[in-house]
Amino acid sequence: MRSGRILFSLIVIAVAGYAVHTASGWTFKAKLFPLTVAIPLIALAVVQIVVDLFAKAETERGPAVELDFAADVPFAVARGRVIGIFLWILGFIVLVYLLGFPVAVPLFILSYLSFQSGVGWLTSVALTAAAWIFFYGLFQRLLHLRFEDGLIQTFLGL
Repeated sequence: MRSGRILFSLIVIAVAGYAVHTASGWTFKAKLFPLTVAIPLIALAVVQIVVDLFAKAETERGPAVELDFAADVPFAVARGRVIGIFLWILGFIVLVYLLGFPVAVPLFILSYLSFQSGVGWLTSVALTAAAWIFFYGLFQRLLHLRFEDGLIQTFLGL
């Protein structure tokens, strides 16, 4: 069992290493995503190998995670929750299409925190501002990534 996990981790390291090697010759913007995924993946796979090699073997049989899912939720309630999640995701996609990422992200976060999660308005505005500052600071100021304008900006010429 342990050897299978170690072999899988080695394969993950090989694939991620190949991605790092291949992307290293690309331009900064082209290699940004592969490197930000592959480098942490290599680090986590190495940690997993160390844990697999040096951790004590499990002596107790039982579930890997002691988590019980609630089975007492009626099907109609569960279906309503799933539909609600899909509608929020669809709403975010529509916002991005109409307004573009820089406007859609804070608007979505504010509306989700305020209406869906029941967080107070002050907390919603504070968390939205923090998320927008992080998003804007990272992608537009630090990385200078230009996002496509939304349909409304394109139509109005903004």
